[in-house]
Amino acid sequence: MKRYEQVAQALSQRIEHGIYRVGDRLPSIRALCREFTISVSTAQAAYARLEDAALIEARPKSGYYVLPRQTPAVLPTVTRPAQRPLDVSQWDQVLELVGMPRDDDVLMLGRGIPDLESVTLKPLQRLLAGLHRHGDIHGMNYDALVGSLELRRQIARLATGSGCLLHPDDVLVTTGCQEALAIAIRTLASPGDVIAVDSPSFYGTMQILKANGLKALEIPTDPCTGISLEALELALEQWPIRAIQVTPTCNNPLGYTMPESRKRALVALAQRFDVAIIEDDIYGDLAFTAPRPKSLKAFDDDGRVLLCSSFSKTLNPGLRVGWIAPGRYRDQVMHMKYVSTGASATLPQLAVAEFIAKGHYERHLREMIRQYQRHRDTLIGWIERYFPAATGVSYPQGGFLLWLELPGGVDCVRLNERLSASNIRIAPGSLFSASGKYRHCLRLNYASPLTPAVATAIRTVGETVTAMLDEEAAIAKCANSDVVKRVSLAQQLTGNSQPGDPGAGRRADRR
Repeated sequence: MKRYEQVAQALSQRIEHGIYRVGDRLPSIRALCREFTISVSTAQAAYARLEDAALIEARPKSGYYVLPRQTPAVLPTVTRPAQRPLDVSQWDQVLELVGMPRDDDVLMLGRGIPDLESVTLKPLQRLLAGLHRHGDIHGMNYDALVGSLELRRQIARLATGSGCLLHPDDVLVTTGCQEALAIAIRTLASPGDVIAVDSPSFYGTMQILKANGLKALEIPTDPCTGISLEALELALEQWPIRAIQVTPTCNNPLGYTMPESRKRALVALAQRFDVAIIEDDIYGDLAFTAPRPKSLKAFDDDGRVLLCSSFSKTLNPGLRVGWIAPGRYRDQVMHMKYVSTGASATLPQLAVAEFIAKGHYERHLREMIRQYQRHRDTLIGWIERYFPAATGVSYPQGGFLLWLELPGGVDCVRLNERLSASNIRIAPGSLFSASGKYRHCLRLNYASPLTPAVATAIRTVGETVTAMLDEEAAIAKCANSDVVKRVSLAQQLTGNSQPGDPGAGRRADRR
């Protein structure tokens, strides 16, 4: 290996391990020459090699900077779910994932939890502590059923970033996004009705359908552009669909963001068939692009989009502060909210409202977006190193969740069982389907710091997948060998050996 290649490899490893992060300025040519004791031409050749690999870019009169990672070589395939409404199952697996008691010895690689240790959350902790300490009677009492006016004002202000013009009265505060989705679904559908969903889809929504006796019609979904509008149109023509439930921005679990043209087309399709859309936008504020992508609600001119979100993924799931902008369904949603939980907890609403008003939320988002984008690139690098080469890897446009499609039909439910011996847990793909499809897929989380322990765990997962593939290959080889032996024995017993086999001459003599 030539000297400039050695230097380029060393820098590439630093980028991969997060020493140099996306957007960071790399050492100058002169600094690189001093560190590696090389000539200027060798340093320039090393940087040129990294530019060719699309790892860095040169900026005139500024230097060299780390680029975001390019799309993985192998993406997950376009999904092909069953083309008929199905009853939702998988509750036992969902309960196993969300119901496990906290155990610091177990690495939960699949849960949808943000980084809770960021220093940018400190002001929120101080605000919560201050509200508790002062014992304000307002914070101890019920707030309005629709939620704190201070918070609804801030939510309406933030919504302009996604292209929505909302009045505070257009917003109802809920106990997390899960309640917002449940209220929206119960408002629109009755037992036996059909809800169209992108596939794979958030298991929490699936379980809402199950609990209310509804059927899920899973629509094929592209890992880059989202739900197939063509397949959805055919489904709307064929089935009595009551609502469409989608997560079009920073999707969970695939990570895609639908192009704006397709979002506009989806709303137009819903208008043509006069069907409501339940939009889950819980990860939308964590988009890696600026400005953040528009929501479906931005294109809604007749109130048929029920926009659901919360601060569980951007701030803290323990706050349980969510919201819904229900459009034309406001009165029905209000009633559902009352019979569901009544007014939501007041103190968390007041703390979040003040956190946003003082500018802390925007600063926190900027830091999290930079961190999550770096972690995405690092995790994809580890997967490409430790997993089988044919593994499909999603390329999230925001959020902190990665979707993997394993080769050879590896069963991720069995994989999870094996990993438990190493105190590692993943989220099997079957959780994200009504019928338990996607058993060969899994979801990983890259929100928290990617420590050496996490790197080791990812390596263990990859090596376990490889071992399972090798075992399946060995079993298949033995099975094929047994088939050949049985066929050969059958041929000998029936006198049908092929010419040239040991028994052919003897049979010819007897004839």
